[in-house]
Amino acid sequence: MDGIVLMIEEHKNIKRMLEVIRKACLGIMNGKEIDYTDFEMMVDFVRNYADKHHHGKEENFLFNRMVDELGGAAEKLVKFGMLVEHDFGRLYMKELEEALAKVKAGDDEAKLDVIANAVSYTHLLNRHIDKEDNVVYSFAKRSLSEEILNKFNMECNTFEEETNRAGVQNKYIKILELLEQKYK
Repeated sequence: MDGIVLMIEEHKNIKRMLEVIRKACLGIMNGKEIDYTDFEMMVDFVRNYADKHHHGKEENFLFNRMVDELGGAAEKLVKFGMLVEHDFGRLYMKELEEALAKVKAGDDEAKLDVIANAVSYTHLLNRHIDKEDNVVYSFAKRSLSEEILNKFNMECNTFEEETNRAGVQNKYIKILELLEQKYK
């Protein structure tokens, strides 16, 4: 399995969830009540599919190899670009959860923070995915040795098999499809 091709495919699923998040926020803007269960599923998807599953492969298997093997340019791209953006995404999710709790507790103004953090996350991730698909991954494919890429592919394959046995991919694709049906 080509790990980079797999991660580009995962990006497509993540972008689908970004559309769902935007549409849920549009509904709030248009006066709909917040469906806390739906937002909990969105946050769960982001934290466990986009971040733990997908970003986990990048951070544990690809990015560290790029820094170790390619040096300066890769280090700047990864440490001061991609990893910083991963952390910003985590911050938006934390602040989204805090805003949801405030709204639930009666703070109507915190709906602004729900929308602001959710939409900021979608903007960040759309730009981030574009950079990875068009710059980072092609740089890795072009610059890393065949041996390193093969090792990366094997690690991705092992990781995918383990998470597939645990039902991770199926769980989050089902959540995605369920929410897409609701937020067309």
